[in-house]
Amino acid sequence: MALLLTLILLSGLGFLPRHADAARGYVTVSTSSFAVSSTCADELPGRAASPRNGTSAVLRLTHRHGPCAPAGKASALGSPPSFLDTLRADQRRAEYIQRRVSGAAAAAPGMQLAGSKAATVPANLGFSIGTLQYVVTVSLGTPAVAQTLEVDTGSDVSWVQCKPCPSPPCYSQRDPLFDPTRSSSYSAVPCAAASCSQLALYSNGCSGGQCGYVVSYGDGSTTTGVYSSDTLTLTGSNALKGFLFGCGHAQQGLFAGVDGLLGLGRQGQSLVSQASSTYGGVFSYCLPPTQNSVGYISLGGPSSTAGFSTTPLLTASNDPTYYIVMLAGISVGGQPLSIDASVFASGAVVDTGTVVTRLPPTAYSALRSAFRAAMAPYGYPSAPATGILDTCYDFTRYGTVTLPTISIAFGGGAAMDLGTSGILTSGCLAFAPTGGDSQASILGNVQQRSFEVRFDGSTVGFMPASC
Repeated sequence: MALLLTLILLSGLGFLPRHADAARGYVTVSTSSFAVSSTCADELPGRAASPRNGTSAVLRLTHRHGPCAPAGKASALGSPPSFLDTLRADQRRAEYIQRRVSGAAAAAPGMQLAGSKAATVPANLGFSIGTLQYVVTVSLGTPAVAQTLEVDTGSDVSWVQCKPCPSPPCYSQRDPLFDPTRSSSYSAVPCAAASCSQLALYSNGCSGGQCGYVVSYGDGSTTTGVYSSDTLTLTGSNALKGFLFGCGHAQQGLFAGVDGLLGLGRQGQSLVSQASSTYGGVFSYCLPPTQNSVGYISLGGPSSTAGFSTTPLLTASNDPTYYIVMLAGISVGGQPLSIDASVFASGAVVDTGTVVTRLPPTAYSALRSAFRAAMAPYGYPSAPATGILDTCYDFTRYGTVTLPTISIAFGGGAAMDLGTSGILTSGCLAFAPTGGDSQASILGNVQQRSFEVRFDGSTVGFMPASC
């Protein structure tokens, strides 16, 4: 995928020091911070609770397997996969994304829309579709029925499991299946409707005059059913009438526990597109840094880019679902790496569903070498590679460890100075190479954690320490 580098201004890097060592390019952290806490940090993020365009609506959500899960409900959401299984599924997702955007050229950035309201829905860590994901709880139908949904910026069609749906082909979920016959506002989309013809690659023909849909995911999972319309309630005071979604009657693959998926992609079927007339096409999210903390998704806000480090939003012309930005460089320990800008020419997909960031092999090799060299003076013993992660350490004998800072720079001057949760995962450097320098990079959710990531149709913004 060739992106127009001439449209991007490359700039230097900067760091926001967290500790005294940060000014020298290092941070010292307690190894206890790497452990999964058994105590719920039962607090809503301050930025999520602040007014946005005069409206604020916040819902508390929890990690499905973490200490904040509702009493007696965590086991119903299924057992978490092993870390190695998660990485295997993550690799399938990354390869799928790269296949979809391969060969695409950059289109002009989208137009910014004026926001009028704001609805905020917290997001929390969860597992689904075979990889690490985040979930939100909304309500569907009249009367409103709670639905816990996976959030995915790489998907457009939202869907829930609907009655009738025996198991199999439906999977076990925490909440009762959505029953369209009990919702007074439900209707199946007719085959002749424009919204049916606009499904394009998600179309699955017609049956009995009803529009069919099908969505296939990178790990081989699928959902099929009737394309439908109903009222989607984000919070008690924020509802979207006539929301289009898939009423799933047959699901196959690695789904587990959640009731469905909420698509935040860029095409017309997504929540962002359908809600644009209400919330102005602006949305943001903050992925929580730990399993025992809470993040959020905000539709319609923040209305201003003040405080955000912004970069132009680019589009893959043959697959406009994805949010794409241009990487400009990487620093380790405060020192920019010597990487030619052409290495990043294929752009980077900003994705909530990919776990660890993927970089072109040339860039990854430079990052790995610099990171290992910066760690060497401390003498931390190495640990075996874990799946796609090949730079791992054994910190079991240490109360604190010192890590080199890592900063990712983007076109237009934006930069992300990563927190420690964005540098390591399970003791390993949380980056991996793509299949070749010509493939797109992917900004994974490990690196995005604790940043508020804002999209307005023309730019992507990053604000640290937001949840």
